[in-house]
Amino acid sequence: MKKEDKSLLIDSLVETLNAYPHFYLVDMTALNSAATSELRRECFKSEVKLQVVKNTLFGKALEKIEGDFSALDTCLKGTTGVMFCNTANVPAKLIKSFGKTHNNMPALKAAYAEESFYVGEDQLDALCAIKSKNELIAEVVSMLESPIQGVLSALDGGTTIHGLLDAIEEKNA
Repeated sequence: MKKEDKSLLIDSLVETLNAYPHFYLVDMTALNSAATSELRRECFKSEVKLQVVKNTLFGKALEKIEGDFSALDTCLKGTTGVMFCNTANVPAKLIKSFGKTHNNMPALKAAYAEESFYVGEDQLDALCAIKSKNELIAEVVSMLESPIQGVLSALDGGTTIHGLLDAIEEKNA
């Protein structure tokens, strides 16, 4: 490969790394061509960009972006696929569900999600448990709504305000 072609590929990877806040490194050697095609389709449906990269070129692209990615150096060996995404837990859930329907699944090498590094296959469950920004906002709104819903349901139930205030006083006592 010519030097110009390599620099174009590195620049393309840098653009992609800057466009997506999270990425996963996966080992895809266990997948045959049919399984790889199916994984690509699942990634497309889940808005995950899957790209097979040369380890040295990906390492050079990581050097060009802001941050210290040296924790991933040991993972850049063998055949590496990179899953780029906007929601941190989507690729982890995709890998897990893909593994349930196929004997071979892509093995997680490492991930960079929510500004943290997850190295090793054993981190897959932790990555699945990460909540997206929208999920966290929904939880906070739900927690804030809960006391208000209790007051509104008590008022709808025909309880007098005096009885409601007595119940609140007993609860706080």
